[in-house]
Amino acid sequence: MDGMARWMVTWLFAALVIAPIARAQDAAKPAAFKNEEIEQLVAPIALYPDALVAQILMASTYPLEIVSAARWSKANPKVTGKTLEDAMQKQTWDPSVKSLAAFPGVLAMMNDKLDMTQKLGDAFLGQQKDVMDAVQRLRAKAYAAGNLKSGKEQKVTTEQQGTTTIIVIEPAQPQVVYVPTYNPMVVYGPWPYPAYPPYYYYPPGYAAGTTFFVFTAGIIVGSAMWGRCNWHGNSVYVSVNHYNSFNRTNINNGNWQHQPEHRKGVQYRDTASQQKYGGGQRQGAESRDAYRGRDGQSGQDARRGADPSKGGGASDRAGGREAGAGGREAGAGGREAGTADRAGGAGDRTGGGARDPGGTQRAGGREAGAFDGVGQGGQTRDFSSRGASSHAGGGGGARAGGGGGRGGGGRR
Repeated sequence: MDGMARWMVTWLFAALVIAPIARAQDAAKPAAFKNEEIEQLVAPIALYPDALVAQILMASTYPLEIVSAARWSKANPKVTGKTLEDAMQKQTWDPSVKSLAAFPGVLAMMNDKLDMTQKLGDAFLGQQKDVMDAVQRLRAKAYAAGNLKSGKEQKVTTEQQGTTTIIVIEPAQPQVVYVPTYNPMVVYGPWPYPAYPPYYYYPPGYAAGTTFFVFTAGIIVGSAMWGRCNWHGNSVYVSVNHYNSFNRTNINNGNWQHQPEHRKGVQYRDTASQQKYGGGQRQGAESRDAYRGRDGQSGQDARRGADPSKGGGASDRAGGREAGAGGREAGAGGREAGTADRAGGAGDRTGGGARDPGGTQRAGGREAGAFDGVGQGGQTRDFSSRGASSHAGGGGGARAGGGGGRGGGGRR
């Protein structure tokens, strides 16, 4: 076969085989979030104080740690102030997640709307400027509608940036934060995107039909509010002094950087984020523990037998082996399916402690996994809901559950 013939064969192979595969791969890549999608995501938080918005955006990039923190917060409702700061030193969550422990209602919202949280974090990592712009657009709408104004709870000011008006929201008293609860379908005026209705969340005790904008009780935050919004640079940053005080450290760089190790194996949505951060993801046993809904400081702490009453994870004490409890690992694309513990029984138990907060979740007669990929809102909600019964009293030592794709209880 001469050179021309070989070239023709190569060209035909590329045209018939390689090119269609490449097109299929490109088609499978998720498109960038549209502006209306981003407004849908930020609608519940756009009218929060700037510092809280910044910390929510940072923390949303670590959805599994949000789940752990929300469960901890629910189990420790009376831990506040200095005691809360002390307790956070024992946790290994990202500092942005720890800071939200001062706002249990916000954590509850992010946990209950976990699909929103994951998408918000993906949008913030991949389209940071678009997210910051969306917050300002919604603030402008609420301001124009007369629903965003200064009062005893907050101070609303405006700044001019070229032809753009920047709206800044700060607590009226720096140490006391009032978190607003509002109906996005009303507070911004008529919602213009019927295909993308805004997310919203009503905390317990809030009567949805009575009003569309109220403030929760004031929260004395101390140094927990260390995030800042740089509206002129479309980014977030860290107030070093407050950060150091709350986290008891000594950083001197206020630039915020995403930490992939706190992602706990959750896949990044867009290619750029995957390339930038994907190499830092932990795909080992710690990530498996996170997928299975273990509530604890880390997968390693859980396997060492940390006491869950002290904020640690549930421990499998059967010779150091991890209990199967119906667990299965999905091989496709490196994703792992979560474990759905059977209610009232076959889940991991720690002696004299709380039952492993795996909970039970069934979907269509099968055990449902959590975070089985990217952008699958139903599954992320399933993961969150499995923790609802997490702190029921337990008994006995750890029992390795039977069944499951790995045959129950073997060492991984």
